[in-house]
Amino acid sequence: MFATLPGMPHIHTGAGQHDTTVSAFIIRMVDEQPKILLHMHKKFNKLLQPGGHVELHENPWQAIAHELLEETGYRLDQLDVLQPVGMLTELPGETIHPIPCIVNTHEIDNGGVPHHHTDSAYAFVTTSEPLRVPASGESTDLRWLSLADIDALPRSSLYDDTRILCRHIVTVTLRDWQPLPVTAFHA
Repeated sequence: MFATLPGMPHIHTGAGQHDTTVSAFIIRMVDEQPKILLHMHKKFNKLLQPGGHVELHENPWQAIAHELLEETGYRLDQLDVLQPVGMLTELPGETIHPIPCIVNTHEIDNGGVPHHHTDSAYAFVTTSEPLRVPASGESTDLRWLSLADIDALPRSSLYDDTRILCRHIVTVTLRDWQPLPVTAFHA
């Protein structure tokens, strides 16, 4: 599925080991039609949702906050996170994190040594453009795409799982989950 290139910040690179990653599907209504933000990944030359590795000093919610800012220019507080109806947001003495809309594991080829990424993908909604531009060195090819736009893309432009996830998030998650302000959750 995904290929790893030199210089990516992997923590667990041994055969069969797992790195933890996070990703974000951001939805915005444009002309009353839901569109998802994808970016042209510079190393893979494919359209992907923004995301990246959970660093050793981070939990997944902190990682999604820094990856969104770096790759899209969105501050977390510009977004609402989609969550199941009735989601618990407080528990005495504990930090509650949002529930990802999907958690998946896929194989990565790290220079001939296969290992895995276990990705927690979150779904967000917004009504605004990002307040910043992507960080230096990140892709500036950001695209708001409808499901029709995504379906029309050739297989060489995005991975099959990205197409499937976009469709599921717009047709199921957006319909069945509720938007909650990100301030309901603490890092």
